[in-house]
Amino acid sequence: MNFDDLKARVSDGSIDTVLACFVDMQGRLMGKRFHAVNFVETSYAETHCCNYLLATDLEMATPDGYASTSWESGYGDYVMQPDLTTIRPVPWLEGTAMVLCDVLDHHTHEPVPHSPRAILKKQIARLEALGFDAMMATELEFFLFEQSYDEIRKNGFRDLIPISGYNEDYHIFQTTKEEGVMRPIRNHLFNAGLPIENSKGEAETGQEELNIRYSAALDCADYHSIAKHAIKEISWQHGRAASFLPKWHHSKVGSSSHVHQSLWVDGKPAFFDPDAKLGMSELMSHYMAGLIAYSPDYTFFLAPYVNSYKRFSKGTFAPTKTVWSVDNRTAGFRLCGEGTKGVRVECRIGGSDLNPYLAQAAMLAAGIKGIEDKMALPAPTTGDVYEDAKAADIPQTLRAATETLRNSKFLREAMGDDVIDHYTRCAEWEQEEFDRVVTDWEIARGFERA
Repeated sequence: MNFDDLKARVSDGSIDTVLACFVDMQGRLMGKRFHAVNFVETSYAETHCCNYLLATDLEMATPDGYASTSWESGYGDYVMQPDLTTIRPVPWLEGTAMVLCDVLDHHTHEPVPHSPRAILKKQIARLEALGFDAMMATELEFFLFEQSYDEIRKNGFRDLIPISGYNEDYHIFQTTKEEGVMRPIRNHLFNAGLPIENSKGEAETGQEELNIRYSAALDCADYHSIAKHAIKEISWQHGRAASFLPKWHHSKVGSSSHVHQSLWVDGKPAFFDPDAKLGMSELMSHYMAGLIAYSPDYTFFLAPYVNSYKRFSKGTFAPTKTVWSVDNRTAGFRLCGEGTKGVRVECRIGGSDLNPYLAQAAMLAAGIKGIEDKMALPAPTTGDVYEDAKAADIPQTLRAATETLRNSKFLREAMGDDVIDHYTRCAEWEQEEFDRVVTDWEIARGFERA
C-alpha cells in the first residue's frame, strides 16, 4: 500500500487507525496509534517518542550506564520518521494500517546510530559500495500454548501446556488441529504484503515454524519483526499464547531463528560459480570465512539474553560449534543448495529471541570483513559436529558473549564505538538483572537439603 492508497482508504472510511512503529533494541514494535486522518494530513512527516525507548530492557526499565540518555540528561525526544514505502494494511485488526519508522536525532535529524534499523542500513550501504546486494531470509520458530497470555501470567508462568502432546515435526495431522491459529497467521500476513511461504510443525510438542520468502536484507528484517508481532497478536485473539523464548523448559528442544544469506550482483546470485567445488564462488568463500571467524564477536546479537544460551545443547539440532558443513544440521553454519544457483549459507546459531536487524547487520559486517581481507575458508566439517573436539565453541554464556562483544575490534570498526558500548551495556544489564534474582531451581534444590 502506498501513501496515495492509504489516503484513499482513509477518505472512504475503510481505514481509521494508523500504527506508526519503530523497532526497539529487543526487536519489538513500539510507537503510537494515530487517527488516520491526522496521520495523512500531518503526522506522515514525523512524530516523536521518548529516547529511553532505545535504552531499556524487556521490562521497560531505565538502566543506568547508557551514554545516549539518562536521568541526568532528562530523557528527551527522538523523531520517528515514517518510511512511507513500508505502509501496509493490518488485516487482523479492523480498519488499521501500519508504517515502520526510522529513528532520528531530535536536533540534527540524523539517524540515531544505535537504532536497530539504522545499524542494518549502515551495513547494507557498505555492501552496496562494494557492488553487492544482500538477500536474506529468517525462519521464525515459536511455541503455541493452550492457555492465553493472561492465564499463564496469573498462574505465575507455571504448568504451561503446549498446544500439542507430541513432537509435531512436519506432522500434517497434528498441525491440522492448530489451523485455527496458524491459518489466520499465514493469510493475514500474506494479505499484509509479506511473502509468506509456509508454516510447519517443528521438532517438539507445540512448536511451530513460519517461513517467509527470501528478500532484500532490510525487507527481511521488516518482515520478521512484523510477523513476530502478528503471531503474538493473532494467537492472543484466539485465546492462545505464542512464545519466542528460546528455551522454555530444560527437557524441551529450544526455538531458533536460522538466517539464510547470499550476495547478489545485478539481480544474479554472486555466491554461485558452476565451475567451482560445491558451486561456491570465491566471493562466497571469503564471505563465509569472515562470517565464521568473527561469530564469537557477534554472538550477543544472535543470543541476547541469559535464557538464549540454555538452547545450545548437543543432540537438539541447536549448534554448539562455530564451524561450517555441507547440509549438516549439527554445525553452526550450514551450506544449503550446493551446486545450484540457490547456494547460500545458513547461520543456525541465532535463537528465536534475536533482533533481526542487529543479527543481520552483524553477519553482514563479518562477511564484508571476510571479503575485504580475502579471508580463507577452512575445509568443511563432517560427521557429528557436536563431538568434534577440534571445533571452536560458540560462547556458552551471556557473560562470555558480552566480553567478546566488548573487545571486538572488528565490530567497533564496522559499527562504531558508541554502538558497541551501547549494546555492551544492554548485555551487562541483562546479566545484572538475572544475577539479583533467586530462581525456583535454587529454592527447590537447596531449601531442605542445603
